Order: sequence, then structure tokens, then C-alpha cells
Amino acid sequence: MNRLAWQAPGSDGTPAGSTPIAGGLARVVLTLVIVELTAATAYVHFGLGGALFTLNGIGYVTLAAAYAIGALVPLTIVQRFAWLPRIGLAVYALVTIGAYLVTGSYFALGWITKGIELAIVGALAAEMLIVYGSPRNLWRAVLGSRTVR
Repeated sequence: MNRLAWQAPGSDGTPAGSTPIAGGLARVVLTLVIVELTAATAYVHFGLGGALFTLNGIGYVTLAAAYAIGALVPLTIVQRFAWLPRIGLAVYALVTIGAYLVTGSYFALGWITKGIELAIVGALAAEMLIVYGSPRNLWRAVLGSRTVR
């Protein structure tokens, strides 16, 4: 096969027009950015004190670890369920944003943290498009993980 021939974006897990090495590097860098943003928002929640903020920080640390394992460990069983921490972290960040808006205790650090959480959701959406290619392929991965092999 001609290595210069056009391939559909995401057909081999790399963005269109990139080499496999550059595509893999982009995924690793994006993974590190997501983990770092999640660690930053966890750090802020730990610093606020109180049981609710501490539990929120623990949730972020746990989801960041699960996401990193799913994104970086090439074991079949891990890759089969790698969609779960990705979706879980995105939903967790969105629920945290919603809870902040509902409680009404607005302050500057809270808005900065909500910006970080929106960046987490955006980076996760971009990473899932790189990994799965489309929402339909993500849905297929979810359904495929349920199959007993």
C-alpha cells in the first residue's frame, strides 16, 4: 500500500495528514494535558476544605488515574473499557459545573476552576474524536465492551 495515499481521519488512530508517530505523540500530549488539568482542579478542591470539596477532589484524582490507565496501558482488557473513564470524567466535570451554578456561592477561584473543568471536557471530546473517530464509533466501543468473549 502506498504510504502517501489518503486515508480517512481516525482510521488508524491518528489525525488526518499526520504520521503515526506524530499522531501518537499528539495523543500522549493530550492525555498529559487532561491529567494535568484534572490534577489542577482536584488541587483547588482539596484546598477549599470541607467534606464535599474533599470528596470532589478525591473523585477527580480517581478519575484522572483511571483515565490515564485507560489511555496509556495497551492491554486488551484495559482498552476494551477505556471509554468508561473518558465519559466518566467528562460527566463528572459537567456535574461539578452544574452543582456550582446551582449552589450560588460564586467567587473568582470558583470561576477559574469551572474554566479548567470546561477545558477538561473539551480536551476529552477532542481526544475521543481522535481515538474513536466519531460518536458512532464510540457508541460501538461501548456496546462492544458488553460482549462476552
